Amino acid sequence: MSSEKIRLDKYLWAIRIFKTRTLASAAIDDGKVKLNGVSVKASRPVSLGDRYDIKTPARKWTIEVTGLLSNRAGYEEAIKHYADLTSEEDKIVSKKMATSFQTGKRLSKTGRPTKKQRRDLNDLLNEDDAD
Repeated sequence: MSSEKIRLDKYLWAIRIFKTRTLASAAIDDGKVKLNGVSVKASRPVSLGDRYDIKTPARKWTIEVTGLLSNRAGYEEAIKHYADLTSEEDKIVSKKMATSFQTGKRLSKTGRPTKKQRRDLNDLLNEDDAD
């Protein structure tokens, strides 16, 4: 099994770091996957003992390859093929980011202005127009 060659993008997809192989390839091309601090190519063969730093939209990962997996498997099977060496800080930061995401105009879960707030805002804007 150690003589088997698996592409990096296929491996990251198989161990369920990325939802699709296309997303894995795009992240690698954008330099979000590094081997010993150096960006790598999607076609790079994965070897046992390799350590990768991976940035996904959800969180940061630091993994060590403990087994090779060429086809996508269930979560229980996939976690047997890598060791998650991610620091606790990175795990905590990602949980905070997940609870309050940016929708574009205002923070999520803050709601619309109340009637009183809207009147105050209109008064403030109308005062500027009158000057």
